[in-house]
Amino acid sequence: MSGPLVVLVGPMGVGKSTVGQLLAARLDVSYRDTDDDIAAEQGRTVAEIFVDEGEPAFRTIEKAAVHRALAEHDGVLALGGGAILDADTRALLAAQRVAYLSMDVEEAVKRTGLNAARPLLAVNPRKQWRELMEARRHLYEEVATAVVATDGRTPEEVTEAALDALELKEA
Repeated sequence: MSGPLVVLVGPMGVGKSTVGQLLAARLDVSYRDTDDDIAAEQGRTVAEIFVDEGEPAFRTIEKAAVHRALAEHDGVLALGGGAILDADTRALLAAQRVAYLSMDVEEAVKRTGLNAARPLLAVNPRKQWRELMEARRHLYEEVATAVVATDGRTPEEVTEAALDALELKEA
């Protein structure tokens, strides 16, 4: 299998960055986050791109960043919450080892506070988070090699569960 050792997908605030860094350390590989790639390349945050250019423009930028990272990176790769919306991206993920980190809305509220820094959740965040998950859950599940529930677990417990679910051995 070429590409990343592990790709992490899931909703915003689920802990992809935290768990991704822990997984990379446990597996002795590098960590990469496509949202970080986008911010570095664009010289502004994902939220700023959303506000300045809108979601369609951001998704175009995101698709290119994800495809580049899938081709270049061989460690742990975390994707933005909406990256799986693109059919071409989902097709590329079919050849990857993908962990879908899941959580329910109450856990999302605890973790993110569903704050305004999340552009897709600016108005009525609980309702919007539920709607986003209804629209995306089946796409996360479609690309997942394994689903790892994060509710009530520490990042270390989620990392351990991901290693087990993906049948990966520590370095």
